[in-house]
Amino acid sequence: MAAKDQIDGLNFQQRHGKERVRVGRVWRHGKEGPHFFVEWNVSITLLSDCIPAYVHADNSDIVATDTMKNTVYVKAKECSEKVSVEQFAIILAKHFTSFYQQVTTAIIKIVEKPWERVSIDGFKLGSERHTTEVFVKKNGALGVTSGVEGLALLKTTKSGFEGFIRDQNTILPETRERMLATEVSASWRYHFDSLSSVSMDPFTETYLDVKKVLVNTFFGPPKEGVYSPSVQATLYYMAKAVLGRFPDISSIQLKMPNIHFLPVNLSSKDNPVIVKFEDDVYLPTDEPHGSIEASLGRIHSKM
Repeated sequence: MAAKDQIDGLNFQQRHGKERVRVGRVWRHGKEGPHFFVEWNVSITLLSDCIPAYVHADNSDIVATDTMKNTVYVKAKECSEKVSVEQFAIILAKHFTSFYQQVTTAIIKIVEKPWERVSIDGFKLGSERHTTEVFVKKNGALGVTSGVEGLALLKTTKSGFEGFIRDQNTILPETRERMLATEVSASWRYHFDSLSSVSMDPFTETYLDVKKVLVNTFFGPPKEGVYSPSVQATLYYMAKAVLGRFPDISSIQLKMPNIHFLPVNLSSKDNPVIVKFEDDVYLPTDEPHGSIEASLGRIHSKM
């Protein structure tokens, strides 16, 4: 998305913003109350009517990128109560489109580090990251996409891969017992289409619940688990479970690389079986890895 105009008979597109604005925010509730901490990496893009800056060296309509950076800290300070990463992105985008007459659209992307509470005033850094991208237009039109990156999942049983195409280059054996490991990247689009349609801040709870649905669908019930006939099938089950559970989500996209654990069989010329693999010893490798991704959406929804 970029501001598009015609200049001297040529198409001209422009956008500007500030990348990688890092901010940490602590909310303390009294001496004995719990502390809440977030660390965000914010990227701001503005679409604005500032063509004179490009073609006439006239900066009078430019919002300085340093001002954008400072605005992140000011708005974080103004949030006296804990807010979700999505709500903070909406606050920023709404500010830029309402405060500056020349700004037509603000696009805010934020990645949240997964600090997890370990005591009243302590946190440990987790692995997966909470992400969001929000756009707000001057007329109040809104788009909110949230996601999770780096959600590492592995199960040691109830996974197989059979019935695939075999040709002269195929050496992969068919199996009903293998390791299944992946690092999930998921992004989901909310149905909210205007600022007025978001009457509360449902995003943090929904993020945690979506992550739980993804994990539970991957593993299945605690005692018996669930069989995975392929990464593709498991991906579809996970996406369908999210849409079935959350009516506010209109579509979801999943990327699930197949991170391989290769069976180890050691042999030599003199000894054909030094160590025989019996579903117990593997060689972990993440390069190369299978690339599997798909999106699932309700009819008429947009990713």
